[in-house]
Amino acid sequence: MRLTTLALATAFTLGMPCANAFAQSDLPPNPASTLAALNLQRAWQLAQDANPVLRSKLAQRAAVQGAQDEAAGLLFNNPILALERTRRTVPADGSPNESRQEWGAGLSQTFEIAGQQGLRRASARSAAEALDADIADTRGQLMSSVAQQLFRVLVLQQRVDLETEALRLFSATATAIEKRRAAGEDTRLDANVAVVESERARNQLSQVQEQLMDARGELAASLQIPLSALPTVEGDLTALTPTPPLAEFLDRSALQPRLRALAAREQSQRAKLRLEQASRWPDVTVGLNVGHEGPEAARERLTTVTLSLPLPMFRRNAAAIGQATAELTQAEIDHQAARQASQNQVQALWRKLSSLEARVQRLQQTVLPTLTDNLRLSEKSQRAGQIGVLDVIVVNRQALDARRDLLDALSEYHTTRFALQAAAGTNQE
Repeated sequence: MRLTTLALATAFTLGMPCANAFAQSDLPPNPASTLAALNLQRAWQLAQDANPVLRSKLAQRAAVQGAQDEAAGLLFNNPILALERTRRTVPADGSPNESRQEWGAGLSQTFEIAGQQGLRRASARSAAEALDADIADTRGQLMSSVAQQLFRVLVLQQRVDLETEALRLFSATATAIEKRRAAGEDTRLDANVAVVESERARNQLSQVQEQLMDARGELAASLQIPLSALPTVEGDLTALTPTPPLAEFLDRSALQPRLRALAAREQSQRAKLRLEQASRWPDVTVGLNVGHEGPEAARERLTTVTLSLPLPMFRRNAAAIGQATAELTQAEIDHQAARQASQNQVQALWRKLSSLEARVQRLQQTVLPTLTDNLRLSEKSQRAGQIGVLDVIVVNRQALDARRDLLDALSEYHTTRFALQAAAGTNQE
């Protein structure tokens, strides 16, 4: 018996298209297997609909809108209406006491004289812009996270197929060598090596199956669906998207949602500081009062105009101004630090992505074709008796390791690509 089966089958494994590598051999049956396969677009939609953090931020829009509506009013203070009715008893000499009914009504309005209402509008508008940008950033981070989780599941699905095939091949080899040893054609060492490779393949398959189950669990949690309801994942791992120049990512990163949110918060805090500074100026209250008083036969009609102005002698709003100043300074620091961190992150991820792209291309264009050729040559040499069983196993092990390396490189490539898009704010386009 010759060991050509191992070499040929491994060559088939190396050339197996990625699109065919979605079966989950030896995994527990999935009740969702009858459902439509889950692709990237569908996963994004499910995550956005179910994510509690995103839903919470969307719910905050009501509070922000309320602040905007309140700030949009003509005046900040409500008018005050006062009504007064007085029963007055007037003593009279030699006659019963005289009872008089008197009444009065007044309307007063407090006016801000330092432009506070305009500053409130500016602060509320900037706060709304910050929340919208924060929602966009949360959505972008969620999209990146779900994409990375989905592609990890894809990779592990293919790893399960690969390890299943490796187990089948090495198990068949161990059986064949044991028969040859019994016939005196192979040594006990050859048989022992083949058994070890078979058991290693079995352990490798079990490990990858566990990793796949964990990855599916993480994806199901992100989508807020039961693990049993998670369909089979589909997608194309082999497609390498051309990477735009670094300068393009750096230019776009300045407009990413997180930086826009921080810039808007900075503007909001600046308006709040100006508002607190303007609050040092006293508010003017103007009132108009009308009433009637005196005896019924000679009632007097009174009209009174009042003007009140607090004297800012003791309370100058220093505490609120100090707090607003500190909050503005912190907002400026956060914005500046995030801007620099974003630039550094984009550069690092871009360089990593470029390196991973080159690694994937080397594996696809050089390493795997060379190993496929080695498989053919080892088969030929083994038939000619030029190499032994151990040499054949080594060649096949190299071929399987290269396939694993390619899947790992593809996984890291797609993970880095989505991370770069999130860092530059381009993943929502």
